[in-house]
Amino acid sequence: MRGAAPRIPKGKGRAVKKHEAHPYTVMTVCTGNICRSPMGEIILRHEFEQRGLGDAVRVESSGVSDEEYGNPIDPRAVKVLRERGYAIPAKHFAHRITRNEIADTDLFLPMTASHMNALLHMLPLSKRSEVHMYRSFDPDLPDPQPGYESEIDLVDPWYGGPREFETAIDQIEAVAPYIADYVEQQLEARG
Repeated sequence: MRGAAPRIPKGKGRAVKKHEAHPYTVMTVCTGNICRSPMGEIILRHEFEQRGLGDAVRVESSGVSDEEYGNPIDPRAVKVLRERGYAIPAKHFAHRITRNEIADTDLFLPMTASHMNALLHMLPLSKRSEVHMYRSFDPDLPDPQPGYESEIDLVDPWYGGPREFETAIDQIEAVAPYIADYVEQQLEARG
């Protein structure tokens, strides 16, 4: 099923060889690349670094739209990230996903079903199996039926206030370890 993540066993940390030539690339994707996708990028990067996989995994973010082109991370997202101790990159340049990014990405993580559908229209057929909704890795959420993937959308904090940004970061943090487990398995399979 499109968007559903393969179920993996719970647990952290496995011995994984670092990949010299091409790091495994994870791309978080939202609408304009100023709230959810950069939050996911920062949190996942931290998760991989904590596991000693910072050199083996590259985490990036993008949007399905160019409406926020060139903008920095939303200040409300920066605030909740800093409050939780995450390092904020010196520069962030919001952008729509590029052809080169599509070609280089191993795992696409759209934040909502709408993002997933827009992304699928941009990808060649050969890359579509690499698309899994961000929250599809949460073992506590049911696998949505086809057409009902929006049931596991990550909350959109843009129109809200601090509470919505707290909910978004809670959802992103809760799933990050499971995504990291999955990526570790992919790295092991690469050898």
